[in-house]
Amino acid sequence: MVNFAERLLFAAMTSKTEISHLRQEYSRHELSEESADKDPFIQFSNWFAEAINAEITEPNAMSLGTCGADLQPSVRIVLLKGFDEDGFVFFTNYNSDKGRQIEENPKAALTFLWLGLERQVRIEGHIEKVSAEESDIYFHSRPLGSRLGAWSSPQSREITKYELIAREAEFRQKFENTQIVPRPDHWGGYRVVPVKIEFWQGRPSRMHDRIVYLKLDNKNWQISRLAP
Repeated sequence: MVNFAERLLFAAMTSKTEISHLRQEYSRHELSEESADKDPFIQFSNWFAEAINAEITEPNAMSLGTCGADLQPSVRIVLLKGFDEDGFVFFTNYNSDKGRQIEENPKAALTFLWLGLERQVRIEGHIEKVSAEESDIYFHSRPLGSRLGAWSSPQSREITKYELIAREAEFRQKFENTQIVPRPDHWGGYRVVPVKIEFWQGRPSRMHDRIVYLKLDNKNWQISRLAP
């Protein structure tokens, strides 16, 4: 019987590229305490604009990490839909697995990865629901299919494809004669309010630039450099 170590060795020998040999040298940009803006939200805005201008695919895609009462971390990709000095906003089903974990433990982490610019942004903080008004405004800006999807999908629950199609048809029929599809109570936005924001810039020989902002009790931000 082939053991696990032998299977790993066989996979490495038959693979065209060994995982351990995958490397990328970074040298496009650099980041220092002096060049970084004193306000992390302005710094993020500058980098986000550069990601858009560089035509990075889905520049607003971010990893969202949450952890419920069972202490099992969970990470998935969601889309940033707005940000300002109050935090970073995304929308989802409040009854989903992430919604349950947020209810049990209102802390979260975000990561943006813009490989084309050799950049990463990491954000940590607490998380809260946005106002009903904010959720309504964004919900009604969505395409009809997305609005119906918010009603149709019992997110994170087991379901067959047939059941999902049937539910979508049911709500499409229910709202076909209405001018506006209302936002369901179980769907809306969250805001991650940061206490820590780290900007990572890839550099040669793995000597990466890491500039971190920590929020102080007086609501000012302390800026420092971390070892790569």
